[in-house]
Amino acid sequence: MSTKQVRFAVVGTGWFAQEAILPAFPNAENAKLAAIVSGDPVKQKDVGEQYGVPAYGYEQYGDLLESGTIDAVYIALPNSMHKEYTVRAAKEHVHVLCEKPMAATAAECRAMIDACNDAGVKLMIAYRLHFESANLLAIEHIKDGKIGEPRVFNSVFTQQVQEGNTRLDADLAGHPLMDIGIYCINAARYLFQDDPIEVTAFSASNRETRFREVPELVTGVMRFPKERLATFTCGFGEANVSEYRVVGTTGNLGMELAYTFRGDITMRLTDKEGKTKEARFPERDQVGAEIAYFSDCVLNNREPEPNGLEGLTDIAIIEAIEKSCATGRAVRLDPAPSKPRPSLKQEYKLPKIEAPELVNASSPGG
Repeated sequence: MSTKQVRFAVVGTGWFAQEAILPAFPNAENAKLAAIVSGDPVKQKDVGEQYGVPAYGYEQYGDLLESGTIDAVYIALPNSMHKEYTVRAAKEHVHVLCEKPMAATAAECRAMIDACNDAGVKLMIAYRLHFESANLLAIEHIKDGKIGEPRVFNSVFTQQVQEGNTRLDADLAGHPLMDIGIYCINAARYLFQDDPIEVTAFSASNRETRFREVPELVTGVMRFPKERLATFTCGFGEANVSEYRVVGTTGNLGMELAYTFRGDITMRLTDKEGKTKEARFPERDQVGAEIAYFSDCVLNNREPEPNGLEGLTDIAIIEAIEKSCATGRAVRLDPAPSKPRPSLKQEYKLPKIEAPELVNASSPGG
């Protein structure tokens, strides 16, 4: 491995990989795109040529891992494939940056953690907002007491997802909780600086055929220590909304376009006097920040903050929410493993990137 750059293969060339991951590498000076892996021959040819790197099919993944030409993989595959491709990489001593959700089940998450620990390679889950200025500043404002004691978190994250998209395929572990609800869950955790102890949830669908395998929407309530409550709704059949609000004993903090990677994010902080200050955070390259941070961890032998335990905790919460939806009862959670939480020390301000023309791919909404 180069002492200055980590050589990556991006595994999966769907919409997000082409829209945000592949064009982000020039912003990460300590990383280099060295290969792509795709199951689509057209993508192999066209995307490989676009970035000037060799392209491999899924059946050639083992050959790539053994080639000595890469140091790390960025896994951007359907959720159900994360565990297999992570474990295979770890066995060949290749570091892993894996998109969220970490895996389809908590058991798979544990297997990924064990494989990477046994091989002595780094494992990071791609929580891009752990490096984004607005969300990191929100954490600091709340820790500094700007809204008093935080008591309530509420969030809505909804969008339209077209029939046939992998996010609607249960066999691929598609689900509104897995794709977008996880942002709400993770935000509540980093803003409260704690983990929930109990959940209650409901799911609903409008009987459209596209929701025959997964629910249209889910609303969850999470009880945190110190008797704090976090509620959220995530859905695949509604207008685009991405926002949260934290209400404290003396003020509140709201975020619009809270979870976006395209467009500006707006924060509104209302103090105990009722005065509101608005701050706008310009669009940045959040994925390049992930790549640069992870590469630094690899090059300097540091444990990533959003490691496998972070991904495992969210999946354990999602499993409990799904159980509550199925049973109609509250579900208690086991204590989450202890780990560091995101802070302003992880902030990156990389210039925004322009998405290239996509090859055989489109956004979830078409």
